[in-house]
Amino acid sequence: MSRGRSGRGRAGNGTAGERDPAGIGTAGERDPAGIGHRGMGPKSKNKPGGKKAEKKEEEVKLNEGDEAEREEAARLEKERLERERMARLEAKYQEQKESELAELNSLEQKFLSAQQWKMEYREHEKWEHCLSCDGIPDPTVPQQINTFMSLWREDQDEDVQLVMEKGEQVLNLIEKLQLLLMDTPPNEMTAKEAVQYQESILELQDLLHQKYNEATQHLLKTASMYEDSETGNMQAVIKDKNVTFCIWVNLRKKVRSKTHVFSDAQHGFDVPKSLVLNSAAVRILHTRYDHVSPLWLQCQGLPDLEALESKELAEHPKDNAEEPGEEEKKAREEPSVPAEEETCPAGRKKSVVSLKETSNNMEDVNETEEETEKKSEILDRSSQEGDPLAQEETRDKEEAAAAANFVDLQRFMPVGGVFHIDALQLPPQVVEVNDWTMVELVDVGLEVYPYSPEEAEDATESIIQITLGLPDSVVYFDSPVVARWDPEAQQWRTDGISNIKYEAQEKSITFVMSGFYTVALLQDAHLNMPYKAWELQPTGVDEALLVVTTDLATIQIQIKGNQCMLSSVVVEEKDVLSHITGQWMSPLALRAALKRAGVNIFPGEYSHNYVPVTRKAALAEVKACQQMALVAPAFAFASSRWNGAAGPEHVVFKVREHLEADSVQDNSWSLYMFNGQKAQKLKITETSEAFSEEIEEDSEFHSTLYHLLKDFASKAAMDKVEGASCLFMDVVYQLLLTTRVLTYS
Repeated sequence: MSRGRSGRGRAGNGTAGERDPAGIGTAGERDPAGIGHRGMGPKSKNKPGGKKAEKKEEEVKLNEGDEAEREEAARLEKERLERERMARLEAKYQEQKESELAELNSLEQKFLSAQQWKMEYREHEKWEHCLSCDGIPDPTVPQQINTFMSLWREDQDEDVQLVMEKGEQVLNLIEKLQLLLMDTPPNEMTAKEAVQYQESILELQDLLHQKYNEATQHLLKTASMYEDSETGNMQAVIKDKNVTFCIWVNLRKKVRSKTHVFSDAQHGFDVPKSLVLNSAAVRILHTRYDHVSPLWLQCQGLPDLEALESKELAEHPKDNAEEPGEEEKKAREEPSVPAEEETCPAGRKKSVVSLKETSNNMEDVNETEEETEKKSEILDRSSQEGDPLAQEETRDKEEAAAAANFVDLQRFMPVGGVFHIDALQLPPQVVEVNDWTMVELVDVGLEVYPYSPEEAEDATESIIQITLGLPDSVVYFDSPVVARWDPEAQQWRTDGISNIKYEAQEKSITFVMSGFYTVALLQDAHLNMPYKAWELQPTGVDEALLVVTTDLATIQIQIKGNQCMLSSVVVEEKDVLSHITGQWMSPLALRAALKRAGVNIFPGEYSHNYVPVTRKAALAEVKACQQMALVAPAFAFASSRWNGAAGPEHVVFKVREHLEADSVQDNSWSLYMFNGQKAQKLKITETSEAFSEEIEEDSEFHSTLYHLLKDFASKAAMDKVEGASCLFMDVVYQLLLTTRVLTYS
């Protein structure tokens, strides 16, 4: 018994409890709550380490918070310093503005000097012409030009070759008047003089075409004397650099003579059977000039961007930025006559209409009072007989259908001249009796053959198929639009012409007509817009090279003194337009020659409706062109990818000093931004990821591009700028303004 109690006593001993995890005593002191260690053991073991982790985490958060606060403070401090720097630059810009503009105004006197020189040169030319006494009239003197035309009208020599020779002289007179209208400032030409010059142009054009008609009639009277032994008919091809005259006369009336090709001109035709069986002739008169289209197309001077900007501000004083869709719709809804008037040089709005009235080769488009009254009566009766709303809707549909056939001459331009395709009545032929030659005299002039396709029994018999060989002097980038002239509406239209087949390799186009028309081949005027790139760089003293690169061509224009020259036009790695390359001429003459040849890099007033570009404010565009021209003798300029991203109020371009061609590296370009009133050098480069207006660290704001470039230019460069010719600067300015590279690139 005693042993049993002794055992129990040992079991209750405190020392034994320490060895027993489930016991009490010392172990119980470690667990005041009386909870066993088996369930909470891990938490109890890691508690000191967890506090350390929490503490460390709190320290990290505190450090991160301190770092963010320091970064925020640094950012705010940087912004404060930047604001202070910009404020200092702005204050300095305002302080220097007046003096810089005064200095720029002094430099811009060179443009006035160039205008003065051109005015004196025109007077000198006039005087030299008077002294020459070469028999060529001065087209600006009414008495001389009227006498010239009267004498030629009375001249009975009707040989085609002689008409061509005289025609070249007439074309030179017309070109001289056109250039005067384009190049003479409004303050040097009165409205009366402008009207007189345009009237003279239209009268000369009409007289020249009249002479070709007289020569045709003379040739038709003697057609039997030139009968071809093989075909029994008569054919002739006479041509020079301005005109190709083709005529075929049906003498034998053989059905197999239905198709004919003028091999020397690559023109051909397939005429209806009814025409082959009658005494008729077919004439294809190809004039490489266009005396048919409205005169305003040929009389556009330098773009008047400042006037356009003023007009836009007047129309939209609050918000000048329209949606592109609304703008395009609005431009297309504008009537054609105001568009013509606006596109013509200032002070010449009346002349376009008045000259249409005086032209004999264009029918009058203005309605007479009698015709107007008749139309009013018809409309009044119609309104009484039916529903006015329904009738108005019908008229609107008819007008819309008719308008759809008219060519938009703001979008398309005639290229390659005009083809006058006529069916003519054969006059009485010369008859030889013994030693006598007799001919019946008919005093009716050249008669048009009365062809009516509706009278043909078989539709296939009324087909008039024409094949035209395309001239080498024109670049057709795409299948041209074939249009016929409507003398009543005074517009080109596309209805009545079908089955057009364009052969680019053979350089020919074939189509079917419902009648005999005067036709032209038109091309989208904006195929070469927007430009892929452009660059202007000096190449010598008062010399420079302007290169415009488009998706379809690369055009190089050399500038020297007061003239420019087309150096090359490369299309698909081939040089084209050799007939006008290498010839020195004025910028306006070069523009006219390139447009006639189908290479148009000269945007019109409404070109922004057809080309996806950011329209630049006139202030920025004009001022930039002027100041680029001022420093062009020593600096090169080029297009920048950021120009469009800068918005409508700013232009962005690349600039570098260019004294020696070999010393310039491609990476030496800097970016400049200008809005017409403030110029700055940008921190970004062409390879930057995004556009930014941030100013370069070591640069300042200036009110002119000239003074900004002066900060970084060498003395040699500025000396070259100051010593440059005013005529050179004026030519550069005209080319920059007519190509509008700052907007259309």
